[in-house]
This record gives sequence, C-alpha cells and structure tokens, in this order.
Amino acid sequence: MGRKTRVLGFSVAPDIAEEYEQLAERQRKTKSELFRQMVEAYKARLDEEEFFRLQRRMASRARKRGVFTEKEVERLVFEDR
Repeated sequence: MGRKTRVLGFSVAPDIAEEYEQLAERQRKTKSELFRQMVEAYKARLDEEEFFRLQRRMASRARKRGVFTEKEVERLVFEDR
C-alpha cells in the first residue's frame, strides 16, 4: 500500500518560517494541518474573486439588455426550465 501523503520541500525567508511555526503553535495545529488550511483558504479566496469578476461582467451585460433587478434575473434564468 502506497503512501497517502507527499512531502513538499520549499524555501522561505527565516522570519516567515518563524512566524509560520509560531502560528501553528498558537493555533495548536501541526504545520501540515496549517498548510492544508491555508491552501483551502487561498482556493476559497480565488473562487470568490472569480465569482465577483463574473458577477461584474454579467451585471454589465444584463444592464445593456435592460435587466436591473434580481427578480428579472431569476425570471430569465428559470423561464426555460
């Protein structure tokens, strides 16, 4: 049976390493747990940024077509279903 984790190796500045280790200790997490949570938080932030980018783009298109309210958006989304 193979290993279920992989070891990553990368370099950071000593002050960042120290801060990271202190943060893990304060949070009572292993450095691996903290890293996993940081990656998940970063991915969630990217998803949120993408959502807002799409929302801005689509809001502009909707206004050009005369759609200004959430009710109008819902009507358009669900009218063919």
